[in-house]
Amino acid sequence: MHLDVLPGADPLCEYGWSQQVAERFADSDIQGIPGRIVRSGRGLGEAVTSAGSLRVRASGHHVCTGDWVIVRGPASDGDTIGTVYAVLPRTGAIRRADASGRSEEQVLAANVDTVVVTVAADTVDLGRVERLLALGWDSGAQPLVALTKVDLATEPVLERVVALAPGASVVEVCAPDGSGLGELRDRIHGTVVFLGSSGAGKSTLVNALCGRDLQATAPVRQGDGKGRHTTTDREMFPLGDGMTLIDTPGLRGVGVWDAGAGIAAAFPEIDELAQHCRFADCAHETEPGCAVRAAVECGDLDARRVESHRKLRRENEWMAARADARLRHERTREAKVMSRAIRAYFRDR
Repeated sequence: MHLDVLPGADPLCEYGWSQQVAERFADSDIQGIPGRIVRSGRGLGEAVTSAGSLRVRASGHHVCTGDWVIVRGPASDGDTIGTVYAVLPRTGAIRRADASGRSEEQVLAANVDTVVVTVAADTVDLGRVERLLALGWDSGAQPLVALTKVDLATEPVLERVVALAPGASVVEVCAPDGSGLGELRDRIHGTVVFLGSSGAGKSTLVNALCGRDLQATAPVRQGDGKGRHTTTDREMFPLGDGMTLIDTPGLRGVGVWDAGAGIAAAFPEIDELAQHCRFADCAHETEPGCAVRAAVECGDLDARRVESHRKLRRENEWMAARADARLRHERTREAKVMSRAIRAYFRDR
C-alpha cells in the first residue's frame, strides 16, 4: 500500500497506531490514507487520520468504532465528507445478534483488547453479567468486570460476581470518590470497550479515567430504576500512552451471535464437567450419566448457573439455525432470479 500520509507523531498515535498496525496496512494495495473510525452512528462516521479528523461515509462497507480503514478525502472542493474504501480485517470484535430481530450480526466495536463489563452493584443481574462476559470472551479480548456504585449497594455482591466470572478480574470502583480507578486503569490495556446496561455508570467511568467530562451522564429514573440513554453513539476517546476507550450506548437487548466459544469460556466449570457426561451431545437435563447434573445434586455446582448456560447455548443454536435458514432463502431467491433472467433471454431471442 502506498501511504499518502505517513503516520508519525500525529493524531493516529493517540488512537492505537503501532508498528503492528502499520504492517497490516502495508499488506494492502489500495490507495488512500490510513485511519481509524472513532465515532459511528447512523449514516456517517468520523475517522482520525494523520491529517486530522474527517467525516466519512462507507462505500459498500459496514464500519464500526475501532475499525482500521483506508479512506480518501472529499471528491471535490465543495464536499466535506471522505469515503471509506477498505476495512482491515478485524480482531477483538464485539458481536451480538442484531437488535432488530433479524438473523444478522451487529458489530459493536472492533480491534478491542480489553472488554470492561460494567455492572451496578445496587442492581446486579447475574444472568446478564454472564451474557456480557460470553460476548467479551467470544471476541478474543480479555474481559473484566467493573463493579460500580458500590456505595449504593445494600449488601455485598463482590463474592457473587467473582464466582460467575472465572478467568476475569473483578474490580470495585466508585467514580465519585475515585476509589478503585487506579486498579482498574492498571488492568486495562490497548483499546478498551465498556459494555453494560443504561445506568450502570459506563460514561461516568470513561469521564473519570480520562480526567474530564467527555460523555453526558444522568441518574437512573426514579420510577423504575432503569438508566437513561445518555450515550447514543459508539465513540472512542484517547487515554494516553496509545490506550483508547470506547463507550457504547446502554444495551437492553444482548442476543448472542455465533458465540459458542465465548459461552464455553464464560462457563469453564460446566464445559469441563461436560467432558465426563456419558453422551457427547448431553443437554444436562434428563440424560443418564450426566456429570453436570450430578455436580448440581451434590452441591458442587450452582443450578442457576447451569440454567443460564443452557439458555445461552439454546439461544446460540437457535440463532445459528435462523441464520442458516436465511442464507438458504437468499440463495434460493438469487437462483430463481437468475433462472427467470435466463428464460427471458432465450424467450426474447
